[in-house]
Amino acid sequence: MANQVIKCKAAVAWEAGKPLSIEEIEVAPPKAHEVRIKIIATAVCHTDAYTLSGADPEGSFPVILGHEGAGIVESVGEGVTKLKADKRITQGKGLMPDGTSRFTCKGKTILHYMGTSTFSEYTVVADISVAKIDPLAPLDKVCLLGCGISTGYGAAVNTAKVEPGSTCAVFGLGGVGLAVIMGCKVAGASRIIGVDINKDKFARAKEFGASECVNPQDFSKPIQEVLIEMTDGGVDYSFECIGNVKVMRAALEACHKGWGVSVVVGVAASGEEIATRPFQLVTGRTWKGTAFGGWKSVESIPKLVSEYMSKKIKVDEFVTHNLPFDQINEAFELMHAGKSIRTIVKF
Repeated sequence: MANQVIKCKAAVAWEAGKPLSIEEIEVAPPKAHEVRIKIIATAVCHTDAYTLSGADPEGSFPVILGHEGAGIVESVGEGVTKLKADKRITQGKGLMPDGTSRFTCKGKTILHYMGTSTFSEYTVVADISVAKIDPLAPLDKVCLLGCGISTGYGAAVNTAKVEPGSTCAVFGLGGVGLAVIMGCKVAGASRIIGVDINKDKFARAKEFGASECVNPQDFSKPIQEVLIEMTDGGVDYSFECIGNVKVMRAALEACHKGWGVSVVVGVAASGEEIATRPFQLVTGRTWKGTAFGGWKSVESIPKLVSEYMSKKIKVDEFVTHNLPFDQINEAFELMHAGKSIRTIVKF
């Protein structure tokens, strides 16, 4: 099938705000420096939901979403040397580098997403976007290292560079927040405080390494004031994992004056600006943003897979649900309802 068009199932987002539609699509063979991959498993991420909602200014339709996926190389285009058929991989404008798409459905061109489009049984990606991993790694687990876990874990160990014995606060205890907690623990933090308005998430956060958890709704004063009192002046590091501008400000203010560092991991979807610059100059607190946790994805993912295989980092524990591909819309429903951390969808 290497030089032939493949017909397969895919979840197509025809328009914003509508459920995905399971369709038969055509996937063209890879061109020069491209790789066609059979996706084995993919996860559903808030980034996919953000684009599907129509709020993403860069979102275009119709498109095949998905960017936390793992699979096996089916065929390679001319000039691809680092990969060959049957290699197991995992991957992190809507068009391929040559400005065209490899997907069609019902006679219409379907766009790619983040260079990956893992909500398709087969996908085509640029060879520079493919990370070759340990052949023994379970693909239905390590697909999660394509985005959320790596971002949260890296925010702690790469972006903030959490030091041993430090105090940390993590705002938002979803998948990314749990990964931040894991990173803080690996880095040797002595106290990790989880912050969330959903107390049902507290037990899992403690399993990942949180020392204690607090619900802002339990207090009459702002949560940053509560944390400053709890820590005798503020935390050394805070992490905002929600994407809420007001929470970003609270996370910054919860840091200790003079040396505290606040990392924004969540993407603000509201379009508001966070006015931190004058504030951080006055107080000595530092505000940082992070992209993919500071990792270089193609180089770093094989290392993260190795850390998972050696049990240095958790991955299995993030999986709360497994669903067949035909039920991918249910994965979005579980996420929106706050009932899942990560749902794995298998073909």
